[in-house]
Amino acid sequence: MISEPLSEEAAVELARGFKALGDPVRLRLLSLIAARRGGEVCVCELTSAFTLTAATISHHLKVLRVAGLVDCERRGTWVYYRPVREQIRRLSAVLDS
Repeated sequence: MISEPLSEEAAVELARGFKALGDPVRLRLLSLIAARRGGEVCVCELTSAFTLTAATISHHLKVLRVAGLVDCERRGTWVYYRPVREQIRRLSAVLDS
């Protein structure tokens, strides 16, 4: 819950996250990543869940990364994504208030 009004800086940061989630593909990507047991998912599994090109999926994942909603780690030729739960909680707290 929000106990006091947001600062300008906090509002800008949170707006970036909400804007990123304003696209149905990115919202679905985040849900696929966040729902994954073990806390992370290979990009190869994400691309197979859509009828979009790998380049398009990569673009959407970059937007989620820049917004601070996901983080990633390269292992060999694959990149593994995991949710940044604290940032997701911040967005949720604004909606919950």
